[in-house]
Parts: sequence; structure tokens; C-alpha cells
Amino acid sequence: MKIPRNINVGDKIGIISPARKISFLELSPAIKILESWGLKVILAEAIFEEDHQFSATIAKRTSSLQVMINDNSIKAILCARGGYGTVQIIDKINFTNLQDNPKWIIGYSDITVLHSHLHQLGVATIHATMPVNFQSNTNASLQSLQQTIFRKKNIITCTANKYNILGSAEAEVVGGNLSILYSLLGSESDLDTTGKILFIEDLDEYLYHIDRMMINLKRNGKFKYLKGMIIGGMMDMKDNPIQFGRNAHEIILSNVEEYNFPICFGFPSGHIDDNRSIILGVKSTLNVKENDVNLSQYL
Repeated sequence: MKIPRNINVGDKIGIISPARKISFLELSPAIKILESWGLKVILAEAIFEEDHQFSATIAKRTSSLQVMINDNSIKAILCARGGYGTVQIIDKINFTNLQDNPKWIIGYSDITVLHSHLHQLGVATIHATMPVNFQSNTNASLQSLQQTIFRKKNIITCTANKYNILGSAEAEVVGGNLSILYSLLGSESDLDTTGKILFIEDLDEYLYHIDRMMINLKRNGKFKYLKGMIIGGMMDMKDNPIQFGRNAHEIILSNVEEYNFPICFGFPSGHIDDNRSIILGVKSTLNVKENDVNLSQYL
């Protein structure tokens, strides 16, 4: 796995929006924060354009990301927001320069498309908050991103959860948004989970669909050789008038109960204000203990 170099004060960080549209008003608070960290913010050329719900046409979104990848003066690429649309451009991007000159790709939610694809290409990425969320994020969330991109450390501790399965694991962390991982099955971006710690999170899904997605991942062998699992925010789950009968955590447990690996629930990452950064693709140690959980990542 190729790990991008550390970011230094004075470096350029690019901001793109590969999916949903974003306005300058939504983006400007994040620009100020990034500049306060000593970074030079470079905005993608078409970032404030609109094509219905998208930030620009497929061609312009593709071009924006390609320019950022090819520009070696830009040391990291931060995605402004998620939504839907990254999958529309993923097969049109030439990642050769990113493989030869790795730089951090940062984001979550729909950006799981990039995380998964780049993991298959052997480049580490950062699952983290995005500019559209900076104003609502906790201080811990923003500090986590800052520390991670400057490569000071990445150690996350959270409280125990009644659904946790105790144990420890040492492996690369992979994953992201469950719905996106499900949608990538069978494609060139399909994630290899063998010998890994799988992280998943999701938002605004019906409980029966959580079960459907978990069963599909299981039938595709995604849990069979895992070293561990981390479950982030499973927020705003929906149910039908005739209830499914289990919550999201119980659904997840029911689909992995035959395996023997540690599982952490309620990890502070995903569609939550306290969205901590997780480096995907680097050596990590997960300790799920009776009183707390610790994830330590080594760069």
C-alpha cells in the first residue's frame, strides 16, 4: 500500500465536489479553517457550477478531479461533500499519477467510491469529515482531520457499547458507507476485505435494506476472512408500519454471528457531528475491551 507523504504548513490542498452541488456560502467557513491551519486552498475550476443536483456535468466533474490528481503541487484533495455522483466519473479518471505520486484523497459517504477504488489500486486514503460539515462538526472531529493530514498521530478512543464483541485485531482498515460498498459489488472498485478490519456506516436507510445489504456482502464473502469490524454511525434508520423487529446493530450482529472477530459498535465516524478521521489502508490495531475501544493507526 502506498501512503501519501505528510502535509506541511504552506502546502496546497485542493477542494473538489465530485457529486452534489455546493455553494460558496456553504464552503467559505471551511476555507477559513483550512487557511488557519496554514494551508493554501485551491478550488476546482467548476466547483460552483450546477447541473441539476450535481456540482457540474459529468465531463466537468471528471476534468476537475483529473486536474487535481495531475497537479503535483497540490498535496491533498478534499471532497467538499457527498450526495450521489462520484460513481458517474470513477471509470473516466486516470489514476496513474496518483499511484506514482500519492496524495491524500479525503471525504466520506459517496466518497467511499474513491476510497474503495483507490484501495484496489494500492493507495491509502482518509475517511473524514468534509467542508460542508465543518460548521456542525465537533472540535474533536476537526482536530482529528487536522492531526491526520499533518500525520501527527491517529488514535481514537470511544466508550464501550453493549453490542460489542471483545477482542483485538491488527490489520488495515477498509470500507466506508455501507450502501456504497453494496453498490460497488462486482465492479472494478469492489473492495477486497481479506485479512482486513472492515468499517461501515450509513444514514437514512430502511432496516430491511440494512439486512439486504449485509446478506449480500456476506454472500460475496466479505466477512469470511475479516480480522475485525468497526460500526460507525447508523443514523436515522427507517422502518415500515409492520416493524422489522431488530435495530441496525442487531441486524449487523445477526449476519456476522458465525464468525470469530472483534466488533466495535458506535464508533465516532460517519454521518455524525463527531466524525473522526480513519486512515484507510494503513496498519492499524483495534482493541475492543470491556470498558472502552481503541483504534491506533501507524503511518
